[in-house]
Amino acid sequence: MLISIFRTVIIYIMVIIVMRLMGKRQIGQLQPFEFAVTIMIAELASIPMQDTGIPLIRGITPIIVLLTAQVAISYLNLKYQPFRGLICGTPSIVIKNGKVLEKELWRLGYSINDLLEQLRIKNYPNLTEVEFAILETNGNLSVIPKAQYSPVTLKDINKQPPQVKLPVTLILDGIVQTKNIKSINLSEEWLLNQLKAFNINDPRDAFIAILDTNGTFYAQAKDASTRNNS
Repeated sequence: MLISIFRTVIIYIMVIIVMRLMGKRQIGQLQPFEFAVTIMIAELASIPMQDTGIPLIRGITPIIVLLTAQVAISYLNLKYQPFRGLICGTPSIVIKNGKVLEKELWRLGYSINDLLEQLRIKNYPNLTEVEFAILETNGNLSVIPKAQYSPVTLKDINKQPPQVKLPVTLILDGIVQTKNIKSINLSEEWLLNQLKAFNINDPRDAFIAILDTNGTFYAQAKDASTRNNS
């Protein structure tokens, strides 16, 4: 039993490291070759965990080989456009000038129902609102609406927008994020003063405290039951 636990922990840590090295894409954003590598790694990792008779190195070695291959292919994708087209394919226009390209849908094996569903997900329930729709290499659908259906921006009405800043987390579950506070040239004393406006006297009683994109401070206290257990 201890051997199984030990092997499982090692392989788990190994897989986590490999997935981190592969990048930060979500499953829906993976290219086909990246998705294939992910499935193969999951399968290879499960074999030595289930069968303790298989040497651990025989489970780890293929994972490292796949990681190396994936990193090499990703590098070639970045450097050589023809290679990227060969491995990942190219985006396909499925709606052009407001007209659905039936032949392109047929070539891609993409039904009109799939197209309409994706348009609804993108908040375009009416086909007549779409000027262009592009099926990306990772399977996502990009939509460019017709001019009259494009959302109005502040630039369109000649209004100067306020400067947008990155939101900064100052307290998370009662723990002061000292590094974040220093990065915006503020002090913990300033933070304590801001918390008092929200009836929070101790940072440990704060569930969250942030500066939003407009530079506005917001804080929320922990629930009483949570506060007592912390």
